[in-house]
Amino acid sequence: MKRRNFIKGMGLAGLSATLPFSLVEVAWGMGSKPPEHEPFTFAYISDSHLTHIKGTQFTRNFDQGLRKAVMEVNLMDPKPDFVIYGGDLAQLGKREELDHGLELLSALRPPLKWVIGEHDFYLDMGEYWQDKISPLHYSFDHKGVHFVVLNSILTYEDWIAQWPTPMERMLNMARLDNPKGSPFMVGDEQLRWLAEDLAKYDANVPVVVLSHSPLYKIFKPWNFWTDDAEKVQKQLQRFHRVTVLHGHVHQVLYNQIGNITFYAVMATAWPWPYPVSYVQKPNRVPKLTVFMNRADPFHQRDGTGWDILDLDSGAVTNHYQLWLNENRTVAFDFKLKHPVDLKYQDPDKRIPPQFHY
Repeated sequence: MKRRNFIKGMGLAGLSATLPFSLVEVAWGMGSKPPEHEPFTFAYISDSHLTHIKGTQFTRNFDQGLRKAVMEVNLMDPKPDFVIYGGDLAQLGKREELDHGLELLSALRPPLKWVIGEHDFYLDMGEYWQDKISPLHYSFDHKGVHFVVLNSILTYEDWIAQWPTPMERMLNMARLDNPKGSPFMVGDEQLRWLAEDLAKYDANVPVVVLSHSPLYKIFKPWNFWTDDAEKVQKQLQRFHRVTVLHGHVHQVLYNQIGNITFYAVMATAWPWPYPVSYVQKPNRVPKLTVFMNRADPFHQRDGTGWDILDLDSGAVTNHYQLWLNENRTVAFDFKLKHPVDLKYQDPDKRIPPQFHY
């Protein structure tokens, strides 16, 4: 193992405590091939849900979560190669919310890449986002790894057309358990683009896909779901190392389907409960996942956070940075061929809050 230190011992105005923890980069020697690319680290911030009240007023708690993540990323040593923002920067897709988010994120020192979420999209169908922030889907290469950004929060045209106003459409997509909502999808046009993009790459090139919704099906009543996820998975089957990183679910979550490893990333706004423990309805919460400790509702930051990701030998190690909770590290095990929690994967080492809410 190689150990890196993450600097969080500096006293900063406005913080009630110092920020100590260490970043451990795990290089698994269990039957893995030699590294096919230069190892690197990047950070992931997601789901801030900045909420405009009036004038220059915004919900303070959500602002503070994003500011805290930005500060901690800027203290990383060594610095990450780049930062991903994983979507749902805004709560209702207002220009005021998106502009406010851009202002807060402008303090980040590393380069920033973007993924759009449904809360950013459904007020104006992504027009302002494309004009001011980023394309809705694109790809890039970094140190021998191919990254693909998908807009996974599209939905059906008949659902979009039924709402009298843009805000009614936005409000009905924004609610978690709305029976009038509609499932997400990538869509045929984007799937054609994805096929053309991936055709340029050899099967040995590591691929990382960035989406907002999970590219597998977990729980449809909450839209932890992408209708055409299997079509995306099929296009990725020929690659030897594939990782999908997604936001949206606001919790520690990881899975393995065939050759594809899935990691959810944390939210800076609030945690969601796990569907399996909240409602007694059929769900597909991954059995691999060890639930995060129960968040204390009296502590605004508990159960929120961000992620540090190391990419080595084509596989991702996810260091979950959980505020007022215990940090978690989940890494791909080349012998077992799926991700494991380095501390809690063994059921005998878990504590009761990890079993139920």
